[in-house]
Amino acid sequence: MKVLSGLDVLTRDKSLQQQYKGKVALLCHNASVDSTYTHATIRFKEMFGPRFIKLFGPQHGFSTDVQDNMVETDHTIHPYFQIPVYSLYSETRIPTDEMLEDIDHIFVDLQDVGCRIYTYIYTLTLLLEKCADKDIQVIVLDRPNPINGEDMEGNLVEADFVSFVGLHPLPIRHALTIGEVGLMHQKLWAKKKAKLEVIQMKHWDRAMYFEDTGLPWFLPSPNIARPESTITFPATVFLEGTQLSEGRGTSQPLEIVGHPKIEPYSLYDNQISKSIKASKLQGFELRPITFLPTFQKHGNTVCGGFQIHVTDRKTFKPWRVGQFVIRELYHVLGEDFKWKQPPYEYNYDQNPIDVINGTDKLRKWVERNDSVAALDAFEHLEEYKKSFEAIKLY
Repeated sequence: MKVLSGLDVLTRDKSLQQQYKGKVALLCHNASVDSTYTHATIRFKEMFGPRFIKLFGPQHGFSTDVQDNMVETDHTIHPYFQIPVYSLYSETRIPTDEMLEDIDHIFVDLQDVGCRIYTYIYTLTLLLEKCADKDIQVIVLDRPNPINGEDMEGNLVEADFVSFVGLHPLPIRHALTIGEVGLMHQKLWAKKKAKLEVIQMKHWDRAMYFEDTGLPWFLPSPNIARPESTITFPATVFLEGTQLSEGRGTSQPLEIVGHPKIEPYSLYDNQISKSIKASKLQGFELRPITFLPTFQKHGNTVCGGFQIHVTDRKTFKPWRVGQFVIRELYHVLGEDFKWKQPPYEYNYDQNPIDVINGTDKLRKWVERNDSVAALDAFEHLEEYKKSFEAIKLY
């Protein structure tokens, strides 16, 4: 059966709608659309009329038209609904008292991608922490984890590397829905409890990838235009901590990697194919390509590199593949390889790759050219899995 998102469940249940008596706000973005292709704002106007008083947008903006890291969005008045749209990726990532004034219920309808480094889950948890001091109910309209709700991978964030791309001790691939992240926050990390409710999906199974849900895909951020990109994202997002291109400025962002100094065909034949075999990594192919980014890193400069083709989702390990690719290109490029310099996500002091990784140990693993097998030592998920079992909804 086709999955019903939390938004679908709410819009189809009049008795559920009637539980929310006061004034209503909505934190949403471009992907906040129901199964009939109708945006949540339209549904909220239909359901709550003049009690629907405010909108909020996360990173990339309410309209999801703003590019990546530290590109902020202004507050505005929505030209059609004529209500304020507050940006939670602006001069603040925590809603202010003024923003929350007069709100009784704030709904959260954000499509996450199942990776710790995607910031929408932290926009939710910061909202929960702020609302814990107020008489405001936070209702998460749950949505699928597009890369399934079973597979976990990667290291946990270390305390010294907490940031807006890693506020909580989650693995890179966390297997949670955004509603479950909210529940885990309240159970494990919140100093004071908020009034949290999760409107669960119907017919979602944890083994599902997004294509299995029957729901339409709408980009949740400007460079995740198709659900296939969510599968490679937990590999390619680490390129943000380097001067390697992750394909921004092309039609295949976050599925490709490259640099102007790479000749991909000879590199693949002479080294990469052998390194993949030695690594025992499976479930993917690296296809040599050349590409021309039109903006961002190496804009208007031809790059050589590789596209990551996922051939078997069950055996593909994106966190390991991402670390492997960076390790290989670090030693191939030598002096031409550069780590990105601060700032990154408002961290002005630490190396961006360490912020993204949530540790400096993985950068050192790259630099000493250590084995893929050695990555196992960074992955300690036993306690996390216990917490996961205690809060999972599906």
